[in-house]
Amino acid sequence: MARMKVLIIGGSQFLGRAIVAEALRRGDQVTTFNRGRTGPDLPGVDAVRGDRHVPADLDRLAEGREWDAVIDVCGYVPRNVGESVRALSGHAATYAFISSISAISTFPAEPVDESSPLFACASDAGPDDGEYGTLKAGCERAVEEGFDGNRLIIQPGLIIGPHENVGRLPWWLTRIARGGQVLAPGDPATPIQLIDARDIAVFTLDQAEAGTDDRFLTSGVPGAVTYGGWLAECAAVTGADAEFVWADDSFLLERSVQPWTEFPLWTGTMPNLWKMSSAKALGAGLRCRPVAETVRDTWEWLRDIPEERRVFSTEKLQHGIDPAKEAKILAEWSSR
Repeated sequence: MARMKVLIIGGSQFLGRAIVAEALRRGDQVTTFNRGRTGPDLPGVDAVRGDRHVPADLDRLAEGREWDAVIDVCGYVPRNVGESVRALSGHAATYAFISSISAISTFPAEPVDESSPLFACASDAGPDDGEYGTLKAGCERAVEEGFDGNRLIIQPGLIIGPHENVGRLPWWLTRIARGGQVLAPGDPATPIQLIDARDIAVFTLDQAEAGTDDRFLTSGVPGAVTYGGWLAECAAVTGADAEFVWADDSFLLERSVQPWTEFPLWTGTMPNLWKMSSAKALGAGLRCRPVAETVRDTWEWLRDIPEERRVFSTEKLQHGIDPAKEAKILAEWSSR
């Protein structure tokens, strides 16, 4: 007998895929709702095809169905999230919305937790009414204002893990696996906060099963790893003959190296970016596996993908520095 009946909106890539896999592992009865375009659904789910932007598809999804929890992994526009909430209200006890730490207006300028202010964004805002983080804040309000039941808001920080479709850890693994001198940014002793998608999946499903009505920032364990330690783990799992050459922040910025994108997870001049408190989530049962385990499992997944097919970008961001630019800066650093 299934432990829980779960509807996952999305569920075919990265975090959504991790949530589906964990729900199936624990014996939940899983329905997914997506267009079937991004990736295949995992075997064992009841896959309902449809578009959340089409009201008739939402009505067809809800008709005659009930769940213990809805987990919305792919809500980006408040107006559309509100339509999903209204269609599914009364058909589930809990609506869990995967938001983002980017919904917090003071991030990354200041240390943040669940009490930090959100961006001002209406719950019925459209796609042109703000950037990603602003719209995520509006999506949170759409859930909290419109769902008749438990509202669970999850605000992840920096997510890594197998099947990552953003390209941050995959780019570093790929670059380090080539070996040779590897330009590394800033101070290797800088502490960073990372969280495995699979750990967010476990925590979200645990809270949904418990009927939690609350919000949690999930950003990993502060101080668990440094930037240098993280890259060292990448070198260890790839077995590469890589020599890290650490260049100062100012040196890189003077050469127009872009923080966060050209060197994934390098913050440049954002000292508070890694000051995200997961204390509340950790107190509620969040458990974070060692970063070394995540790096190892990600390489095991990535190594079987031909390099030319690896994706290091999203619709808006391209990750990774151009090899010619890296070589030029390495030469300048060594001759300074």
